[in-house]
Amino acid sequence: MPENRYESSPGSTTARPGQEHYTATFDEGGLGAVDAVRTDDAPTSLWRDAWREMRARWLFWVSAAVIVLVVLVAIFPGLFTSIDPRSCDLTKALEGPQAGHPFGFDRQGCDIYSRTVYGARASVVVGVLATTMVVIIGTTIGAIAGYYGKWFDTILSRITDIFFAIPLVLAAIVIMSVTTNRTSFLVAFVLALFGWTQIARITRGTVMSVKNNEFVTAARSLGMSRGQILVRHVLPNSAAPIIVYATVALGQFIVAEATLSFLGIGLPPSVVSWGGDISAAQGAIRTNPEILLYPAGGLALTVLGFMMMGDVVRDALDPKARKR
Repeated sequence: MPENRYESSPGSTTARPGQEHYTATFDEGGLGAVDAVRTDDAPTSLWRDAWREMRARWLFWVSAAVIVLVVLVAIFPGLFTSIDPRSCDLTKALEGPQAGHPFGFDRQGCDIYSRTVYGARASVVVGVLATTMVVIIGTTIGAIAGYYGKWFDTILSRITDIFFAIPLVLAAIVIMSVTTNRTSFLVAFVLALFGWTQIARITRGTVMSVKNNEFVTAARSLGMSRGQILVRHVLPNSAAPIIVYATVALGQFIVAEATLSFLGIGLPPSVVSWGGDISAAQGAIRTNPEILLYPAGGLALTVLGFMMMGDVVRDALDPKARKR
């Protein structure tokens, strides 16, 4: 019996590379499909599509290389230098590059290269801690306000508005100026205390959109509680904008920590940090600008890496921006 073959791709008229579609065989009598062969074009998940989109962009690999390098330097600074950053010799103050000291010495006779390497640890630790706390606080408040609504939304939204009106750096300056035992955790906590509002708003809006989808209604009809639906279905499907914001926010918190250390109210002088070294170098910026260039360059490169990664992730997770 003659056969009529056609190809169909579920969900679209044009199959994208890497997807699977099916070749179905029908008889002329219209009795339906009698054979189906799966090929390499099937609908894929959001995260798989995002990964395919990211790895095809050179900006992703550049930013990933920068982030991996900074993280390695922060975790294992001894792999990059054997010089103690706190070992200083005033007789070598402001001397130029020498054998074993490629960046020269600062105003206190400390090796600039070793201080630049060890300064990455404080910035990365504060950035990661602050971002983690911000994601936990902001996501929790935004998810409850967006999912449960009613008076939950009213109260939590007004609290968010109050904290949103307080400038982050200004609030951190006020609090840090009256504290004595300034540690990395304290700096991160202060930044998170006033930095969670943006992610709370993002989460609230995303959750309000996701909770009206059909799979939420289906889960409710199966007898799942509202809390279970929120944790198992709504939040996982709201994760994309949260991840994008967290990537960008990490760089912002690193800048905030450097700003506080530059002003002398962030990490104590005993902790090597880029902000503290920039502050110490400002007095010699006209005669020896290079001692300011290296810690500032490390800070700028780190923040640039996270910002570029945030842009790549945002474009990859945005269905409107993704190439079809």
